[in-house]
Amino acid sequence: MFRLRPVLAVGLWLLVALGVVVPLVWLINNRDWGVGLMLLVPFIVYGLMRLGRLLEAWANARQPPSGISGSDNAPR
Repeated sequence: MFRLRPVLAVGLWLLVALGVVVPLVWLINNRDWGVGLMLLVPFIVYGLMRLGRLLEAWANARQPPSGISGSDNAPR
């Protein structure tokens, strides 16, 4: 069975990572003041790791079975 959520999660993370890392690397390489941006790199990497974990949790989340709601199954 083809699972769409993991594919979407990986694709979204790759787009965000490329959108953040490529301009950052270009600025560090081509601007005199870009060297100062290297101080931000650990925080950016940490943010990308957190985003990856959130997307992983979203991709692995289980959907409740259809037709069963939580309030209907409560013990009385």
